[in-house]
Amino acid sequence: MNSSKYYWKSTNEFIPKGARNILNEYLLSLKLENKAEATIKKYRRILERFLQECTVPLETITSEDVLHWLNQFSLDKKPKTVDIVLSSLSSFFKFCLAEDYINTMVIKKRWRPKIPQSLPRYLSEQEFARVKLAAEKLPIRDRALVLFLFSSGCRSSEVSQIKMKDIDLHRRTAEVKGKGKKIRHVHFSEECACVLRDYLQSRSAESTEPLFMNKFGQSLQKSGIYKITTELGKKAGLKQSLYPHCCRHTFATNMLSKGADLEFIADEMGHADLNTTRVYARIPSEDMMLAYQNKMG
Repeated sequence: MNSSKYYWKSTNEFIPKGARNILNEYLLSLKLENKAEATIKKYRRILERFLQECTVPLETITSEDVLHWLNQFSLDKKPKTVDIVLSSLSSFFKFCLAEDYINTMVIKKRWRPKIPQSLPRYLSEQEFARVKLAAEKLPIRDRALVLFLFSSGCRSSEVSQIKMKDIDLHRRTAEVKGKGKKIRHVHFSEECACVLRDYLQSRSAESTEPLFMNKFGQSLQKSGIYKITTELGKKAGLKQSLYPHCCRHTFATNMLSKGADLEFIADEMGHADLNTTRVYARIPSEDMMLAYQNKMG
């Protein structure tokens, strides 16, 4: 088994030693590129399975060999799962080609399954108002957390890592560490700043302490943040679950409806690719839906 300390290293003894060495070179390259730990673990698991089940040596492997394995793997899998596997294989074989372990690219673009792009799940203005009203009855820490999620657009993993030294209440900014350990600065609302001040006055606030603490004085983890938001959604009477990423999507749609440009939203959310942010432009605004209802009934 892989120790979490060495998540970028495969110790799978069912993979031929030569292939395992190449796999570990590739995984190390991902770590050096500051890829997220979860991404590296996911790629490692997929590639370990491929190299264990497709026993053709890498130096002689062909597109037909890879496609045969992929067809077997895909029998009971959803298109999105197949797409993730193809992304992993494509990245690995590009590395192999660049390092001269293979002579030609064996992954074909035409193998990609067609996946309809779903719209992000976000709260409408009415739902958002109900959630904010319900949040007023939460403990001060939880209310500050919810307001921060909605007004900063941060991921729960990013919020969990914020320390006191990373927060500037006067300027209403926070320094967060995003995917690939990239540092960015986000903003939060005046209301959030006021509630944060009240929360911090109720506890010690050393610079090295986490911004949001659990009852043991440690960082509030993703699971704790998820529990707070989902329970709040139930209290607000939402039909859908209120998970942290829904807060993030609601932040983006609110910013877009207020006239913020996509580049600004992408910077605030830590999107490396602007196309990731463009999905929010496909969401009909409240004004558009109201105009439609007035005309069409």
